[in-house]
Amino acid sequence: MELASVAAVAENRAIGLDGELPWDRLEGDKEQYRARVAGHPVILGRRTFESMLGDLPGSAQVVMSRTEREFDVPMAHHAASVEEAVEVLEELGAEVGYVLGGGKVYELFQPHLDRMFLSRVSGSYEADSFYPEFDEAEWRLLETTEYDGFTLEEWVRTDRD
Repeated sequence: MELASVAAVAENRAIGLDGELPWDRLEGDKEQYRARVAGHPVILGRRTFESMLGDLPGSAQVVMSRTEREFDVPMAHHAASVEEAVEVLEELGAEVGYVLGGGKVYELFQPHLDRMFLSRVSGSYEADSFYPEFDEAEWRLLETTEYDGFTLEEWVRTDRD
């Protein structure tokens, strides 16, 4: 099974401020990311999950939280660790699981990722959530695609491509 992160990231690695994007919404980014994760389970932190309750992505949601929780969403599953989240994905028969954040969840999964889809947003923004730093020597940039307002980068870990 492959683990891939999907994130919109500013030049200063900013990804969020008070549970929202720190920049104006980029419709092209939302469309490409929704199309990518459709039909696949996603992994996200509790606060990210709660911020998306009205429009949840993916075929199932694995919600990372240190405390056991019940969710009023039929396809939501609790996981307290990376290992538990991977077990849930395996139980769901997933070929790929997409990590959607927030910052702590991206940080937990970074060593386990096989692929990253990063929407690079121009500028630096005030934020309280950041995408983790990664060693580009361990990754290979496969493709870049220009969109209106951002550039999509696809990275693959060099020891797994």
